[in-house]
Amino acid sequence: MPQFYFHIQGCDDLVKDDEGIDLADLAEAKSEAIMAARDILADAIRSGEEFDHTKAFVIADEQGRHLMSVPLTDAIPKRFKVPD
Repeated sequence: MPQFYFHIQGCDDLVKDDEGIDLADLAEAKSEAIMAARDILADAIRSGEEFDHTKAFVIADEQGRHLMSVPLTDAIPKRFKVPD
């Protein structure tokens, strides 16, 4: 099973995931990122913190290659998003 790393992209920095997780494929990795993003958003809502929309999970493979970025805002269901 391939290993995926979920780095966290902030406004000015990247917090690297040094452990990674074994998952079947990139689609499953994206699903994991969405679930983690929902946890982060829920915590921010419960605590009343401001949310920075530039944050994302950067999914990388075992060689450190960037495979995909998943903005935390992708975790918000469409019915709750305000149109641009």
